[in-house]
Amino acid sequence: MKNDSPQRHRDTEKNNQNKFVVENAPKPALSTLEGSINASGRRFAIVVSRFNAFITERLLLSAVDGLVRSGATKDDIDVARVPGAFEIPLAARKLAETGKYDAVICIGCLLRGDTAHYDVIVNEVTRGIGQSAQETGVPHAFGVLTCENLEQAIDRAGLKMGNKGFEAALAAVEMASLNEAIGLRGSASGRQQSGGGQPLSAVGKKQVPHSARNDKSNLRNDKADVRNGKSKKKLRSAKTKRK
Repeated sequence: MKNDSPQRHRDTEKNNQNKFVVENAPKPALSTLEGSINASGRRFAIVVSRFNAFITERLLLSAVDGLVRSGATKDDIDVARVPGAFEIPLAARKLAETGKYDAVICIGCLLRGDTAHYDVIVNEVTRGIGQSAQETGVPHAFGVLTCENLEQAIDRAGLKMGNKGFEAALAAVEMASLNEAIGLRGSASGRQQSGGGQPLSAVGKKQVPHSARNDKSNLRNDKADVRNGKSKKKLRSAKTKRK
């Protein structure tokens, strides 16, 4: 027994040396723009699919819970229900175009079947939501589950894998805050650059190529030149007749 204790001590020291030391990632030297998880004073819209309501209703409840826990009030949250996941992008775009909401949360559930219908719907829903966010400038949180079976969906609606509705709500809050921060930074830099001279959006006439100018104005100028040319010819012919 006495011979074992030194060996155990050495093994313990060796194991301690082999353990990884977890260190925090170094912070960048440059200033960064980041959104905060603060939903107070902001409005949110949630588009939820009725299809697979057994899953989507649980995602919806957690999304609302996430917004309220972040500081939003229930009066600042509007819910729009659509028949299925395919209709989510259109409803999300219409809500974003109203300009009333700081972010839109899209919630749905798609389960793979025996046909290619699943792949078609997944691609269209993903493309539509992303295109709506890019073209409207309003953040869209993707809370649409794309699962192989019902068990995977249940795990992501409040069991093993957490709740994706709650995660989508937090993502919407952070992106709404970041979107506002970027807008404020852009407007401030625009004022600084345009304060000493011309506005950033102003473009001098010399910078505009001839082909990019208004076609109607060019046509008017050409007609005026033609008239002036004819009048000059008439004057010359009249002078020659007098002589």
